Amino acid sequence: MKLHFSPTSPYVRKVRVVAAEKGLDRKIELMSSSPWVENDLPKSNPSGRVPTLIADDGMALFDSRVIAEYLDEIGGGGKLFPAGAARWPALRTAALAEGILDAGVSIANERRKDKAHWSDWYIGRQKDKIGRTLDTLEREAGNLSGPVDIAQIGVGVALGYTGFRKHVDDWRKGHPKLAAWYEGFSQRPSMTSTEPKEPIA
Repeated sequence: MKLHFSPTSPYVRKVRVVAAEKGLDRKIELMSSSPWVENDLPKSNPSGRVPTLIADDGMALFDSRVIAEYLDEIGGGGKLFPAGAARWPALRTAALAEGILDAGVSIANERRKDKAHWSDWYIGRQKDKIGRTLDTLEREAGNLSGPVDIAQIGVGVALGYTGFRKHVDDWRKGHPKLAAWYEGFSQRPSMTSTEPKEPIA
C-alpha cells in the first residue's frame, strides 16, 4: 500500500496511528505529497487532499475516517471501530475530535496568509469551537478507557495537534482529566512514532 501524506497533517497522523495499532505501518510506503505544491496526488484523489491511500489492488481511498476503517478491517488485533451499541458513542467522540482538527486546520490555513490579512474574528470563532469541544471531552474523559479504539486515537491526535500548533493557550489548564489521560496515551508507540517534528508554521 502507498499513503500520500504530509508530515504535519493531523488527518494523516490519525491514519498512521491506526496503521501502527493494526500492525500495518511497515506495509505502507509513505509518499510525500504536500497539498500546497504541484504533484501527482490529484491523479489519485481529485480533491488533491491528504491522506490518500492506494490499496494493494490499486483502489484509491480518501478521507481519514474511510482510510482508518479500511485499515481496521484488513489489519490484525482487536477492532478499533466497535460493533453494535458501542459503535455510536465511539464514533460520536471521534467526531468531537474531528471538530478540533477541522477548527485547528482552519486556523493554520488562515495564518498562511500575510498577517495583515488575518481575520481575528474568524480565528476567534475557531478557537471557541476548540475550547467548547475540550470542555465537552473533559466532562466525558471517563469514556476514554478500555481497549484502544478510534475515539481514543482521534482525541489523542487532536490534543497533540492542538499542542503542536499552539492554536489555544495551554489546553491542559482547566482540563485535568483530559491531560492525565493524554499523558499516558501519548506514550504509546503508535503516537511517539508519528509525532510531527517540523517547526511550528
